[in-house]
Amino acid sequence: MLVAAAVCPCPPLLVPEVAAGAAPELDGARAACADALGVLAAARPGLLVVVGAAEESGQGPHPEGTRGSFRGFGVDADVRLGADGTGPVVSERELPPSLAVASWLLQRAGWSDAPVEGLGVAESLDPGQCVRTGAGLAWRDERVALLVMGDASACRSLKAPGYLDERAAGFDAEVARALGAADVAALKALDAGLARELKAAGRAPWQILAGAAENAHLTGALLYDDAPYGVGYLVAAWS
Repeated sequence: MLVAAAVCPCPPLLVPEVAAGAAPELDGARAACADALGVLAAARPGLLVVVGAAEESGQGPHPEGTRGSFRGFGVDADVRLGADGTGPVVSERELPPSLAVASWLLQRAGWSDAPVEGLGVAESLDPGQCVRTGAGLAWRDERVALLVMGDASACRSLKAPGYLDERAAGFDAEVARALGAADVAALKALDAGLARELKAAGRAPWQILAGAAENAHLTGALLYDDAPYGVGYLVAAWS
């Protein structure tokens, strides 16, 4: 059953080498992610599942040790999912960017508290299937933790990737409230069509979390809420 969850944003800019001179702008987000991972470790999970949005090539399961790369973002750096980088590559597939960022966060935290698996999901996955997927994950081990990677809307300013959409601030505020309150019903009720229009890549991963957390009686805390580049970045911890 689900014993803890951390929700983190997944911009490659979280990796300082990718952000370069702009790296200090996300120091607060990095610190909040580290705190959320601390909550996961404190829960003593038997299995950690990392869930993040992915294009078609990155969808599906990714075993521990799968390689990820930031070369597509101009940085010659590799990561391994839940591994220290010294073992053999276990899959010919590469991690999608969301799971590569998660791997960097885990590596930075020195994660060694439980085995790690990854799951790349389509941003278009319908809410019902998300909930069913999450319910299945919750029973993978007696003590499951989730690391849920996803950004909120990308329409919070004129310079945002999706330009300014007046609906974005309200959408993000409701997601932030739901994550901070561990409000499973509210996450399940998120409008997939609106999320798509607002380019909120975290919608499907958040609804997978909602499915996993059904009847888990977890409490939540919102650790970070900002949109420094016109994209909503949220960090929360459930325990």
